[in-house]
Amino acid sequence: MEKKLYRSNRDKMLCGVCGGLGEYFNIDPTIVRLIWAIFVCTSAGILAYIIAAIIVPVDPS
Repeated sequence: MEKKLYRSNRDKMLCGVCGGLGEYFNIDPTIVRLIWAIFVCTSAGILAYIIAAIIVPVDPS
């Protein structure tokens, strides 16, 4: 079965991007959020999050 990236409906704080990445890579979404926070502090992470929130579809389940 093919794996697809979706924004999470169950584990979301803002748009569900980090929760969806955690589900896709089978890791804790808190770790993804921490990595994302470091990314935001060091580069254009806010813009990347907004783009991901627009591009990545919502989980249909």
